[in-house]
Amino acid sequence: MLKTAEFVSLGHPDKTADYISSYILDCLIKQDACVRYAVEVMIKDNTVILGGEVCGKTNLTDIDNMVKEALRQIGYNEQYALIWGDNAINIKKIKVINLIGYQSREISQGVTAGGWGDQGVFAGYACKGKGFLPKELYLTKKLNNKLYNIALKDSNLGLDIKTQITIDDNGNIQTVIVAIPMLNEVDLSETIISILQDKPKQLIINGTGTYKCHSSVADCGVTGRKLACDFYSLSCPVGGGSPWAKDATKADVSLNIMARKLAVENLQDNDEAFVYLSSCIGKEKLPSAVVKTVKNGVSTQKSLDGDFSPQNVISSLGLDKPVFAELCRNGIVNID
Repeated sequence: MLKTAEFVSLGHPDKTADYISSYILDCLIKQDACVRYAVEVMIKDNTVILGGEVCGKTNLTDIDNMVKEALRQIGYNEQYALIWGDNAINIKKIKVINLIGYQSREISQGVTAGGWGDQGVFAGYACKGKGFLPKELYLTKKLNNKLYNIALKDSNLGLDIKTQITIDDNGNIQTVIVAIPMLNEVDLSETIISILQDKPKQLIINGTGTYKCHSSVADCGVTGRKLACDFYSLSCPVGGGSPWAKDATKADVSLNIMARKLAVENLQDNDEAFVYLSSCIGKEKLPSAVVKTVKNGVSTQKSLDGDFSPQNVISSLGLDKPVFAELCRNGIVNID
């Protein structure tokens, strides 16, 4: 059976949207460590729309500059705009539409009482192999990250990068697909082979040919649209929603990260470990917390014990600090 995984860089418009929201959250946490935050981002051309809720002792008057600084950190800075012009997002032309309101009183009272800020189901996964991930996912993330770092220093290559890798049952790379903007066509085959330390049977670079137009100019970006990339591709169900654009009282953030941590801890000498968690809005206790391990095709399941209250989970994961931009950059399923 062939297995395929895809990954996208921070320069992809959907991930750019994720990063903008995560960066703003970090800025607000520095103002108020107890801020409640749920802000979605849509970005098209040079317009950034912010919509959601914020509650806390925060000041949003500088939010335009927060958006621009997030873009600079991705690499879409003034120099990039000078090189690529109207072929990519241009920080010099950014317009921010702020539609942020306040968290509802009903949700707020449940969180203040120590409960979770939303309800949902969450899945964590780990397996044998590098990064405790399936080989196809590990490799496509590795390839994407390397190409992104190269593009940050190469004025000919754009930052909006997609990678996709297919392997067979024996772990052999069958197909590698890369989409990367170029001002002038260059052959990246040897670079890609060097990164993978393997030569695929088929290597496709820019399936429609060399292209320049990219980022939010070529595609609208929206937070939370790359969940298969953020999590486990096709190896595990995607639980809950996006881990980005929300503070840690939202279970989509904390319990997705906790599920991955628990899956790694319970992998031990098994082939795979799946963790399934669920939460109830306004309540501390989880309705369910289960781990399933698989070894030699045999599944074993047991309940997980522990303190899964928001306060304990957030504290143990260090999510009460401005770490969300870094998490978004590296991924909650980090390959390092």
